[in-house]
Amino acid sequence: MEENKVVASAPEAAQKENANKPHRSGNPQYEPHGSLSASRPGDRKYGDRKGRPSERRGGRGGFRRPVEDEYTDRVVNINRISRTEQGGKHMRFDALVVVGDGKGRYGFALRKSGEVPDAIKKALTAAKKDIHYVKIVKGTIAHEVKGEFADTTVFLKPAPAGTGIVAGGAVRAIIELCGIKNVASKVYGSRTPINVIRATSAALQQLKEYDKVMVLRGLKTPEEIKAARAPKAAPKAEGDK
Repeated sequence: MEENKVVASAPEAAQKENANKPHRSGNPQYEPHGSLSASRPGDRKYGDRKGRPSERRGGRGGFRRPVEDEYTDRVVNINRISRTEQGGKHMRFDALVVVGDGKGRYGFALRKSGEVPDAIKKALTAAKKDIHYVKIVKGTIAHEVKGEFADTTVFLKPAPAGTGIVAGGAVRAIIELCGIKNVASKVYGSRTPINVIRATSAALQQLKEYDKVMVLRGLKTPEEIKAARAPKAAPKAEGDK
């Protein structure tokens, strides 16, 4: 009789032993740590979520989608800085970066670091924290402006549709990224990239809207401007009451 008995294998015996044990978790579908039926520790038999909370990639908040950045960036200039010290030459790099969303918002920053990628990363972070806004009228600027910084002067002039951006270097970078399609420019004096960027930004910040100028001159009131901008009601048909 003893020879006819079938000896249970070790895995089957372990499964029976685990099945008889009470669940420690309040969820009956939760597989305890080290279960033989689970593909890996902490897996659940049922459901799509697998793993214990500490093993999920998203942490306590679950799985997170990557946030899309709305700004487009451009590296305008990278300069090497060398400083002679007692122990030798100390080299660093500075990066000038411009960011913009193409809808009138832009920012720029100049940051330094021992490596070029680190300098660019620091400049991008700083540029996105210092955002400026410019009013775009039919793809161009409203009027002529002139910005100055140190020995640099930048002149911007509106242009008709189809002209494009008549600018180069640092001026083109900031004009394109902020969303202006047609403009003419001229740079006088120093052509240092950071000075050109700051002078261009000073010129863009001088732009004024037509309605605000009319209110400042006393030619129109805010109520008249609101009434002119209000959408007109559609005319009623003869059959409508």
